[in-house]
Amino acid sequence: MATPLPTIRQLQFFLALVRRESFSKAASDCLVSQSTLSSAVKELESILDRQLVDRSTRHFSLTPAGKEVATRAAKILAETEEMARAVSDREPLEGSFRLGVIPTIAPFLLPRAAPGLAKKFPKLELFLREDLTASLAERLADGTLDAALLAFPYDLAGVDWIAIGEDPFLYAAPVSDPIASRQSVKSADLKEAHLLLLEDGHCMREHALDACKLRQDDISGVFGATSLFTLTQMVRAGLGSTLLPKMAVDAGLAANAGLKVAPLAAPAPARTIGLAWRKGSGRREDCELLAAHFKAAMEAAGR
Repeated sequence: MATPLPTIRQLQFFLALVRRESFSKAASDCLVSQSTLSSAVKELESILDRQLVDRSTRHFSLTPAGKEVATRAAKILAETEEMARAVSDREPLEGSFRLGVIPTIAPFLLPRAAPGLAKKFPKLELFLREDLTASLAERLADGTLDAALLAFPYDLAGVDWIAIGEDPFLYAAPVSDPIASRQSVKSADLKEAHLLLLEDGHCMREHALDACKLRQDDISGVFGATSLFTLTQMVRAGLGSTLLPKMAVDAGLAANAGLKVAPLAAPAPARTIGLAWRKGSGRREDCELLAAHFKAAMEAAGR
């Protein structure tokens, strides 16, 4: 008699649970009721004859068997997805496409790029997810996302990516700030400033520190912002100065907050904006077209 095997649907539900660490949130992501998702996970445990979720504590955790299944399930679903796309006769960028974007890119690039994307690819159903890089990387790895707009450098395993453009950092401060009046701001000037940056967890913080050759000690610890909008408002209130990506400045973020902006000394420190996707996912052609579109939108915004 053949050994019963898990279904793709059960594995999808289980990975959603692993990612969200909540039955209700996982069910919402999968567009099913919580009872449906819970039943599927229990059926999976029954088929494998192993408990996958540790239900003895109030906090979500996996058993050793659950961790093993999660690792293998992610690979199985990625291969299944690749197989389905390989035999599909769909045109490029036709149908659903799940795109992740980090918060320091989404509000500045997407509004410029989205309208043209809808005209160019009318059959594309684009689903967007804004989150921090680490979370998007996990969703990319487990197949929840098809691609992600990220800032590089960032260490990602099993991923291909295309550079869309360079996004230089600019110095932003209140109009009265003497450093902002200089023709260009040097790294030594930044060490004299009362710099505010996004809190830990935002890759832009690390990019800014590395690109400008700054240490953690050079950054003020009085405030940890979770968004660039909040950061500029704190600078406007006189708590210090900051570094902003050019795409945010081009979108009017500094001007709307009444801040003065100055370029950093050449060679201008910058982050690289790129579109990443899983190797072997069958999405290369789609992503090449998307990358070209986003690159054109980014260049137009810069002009």
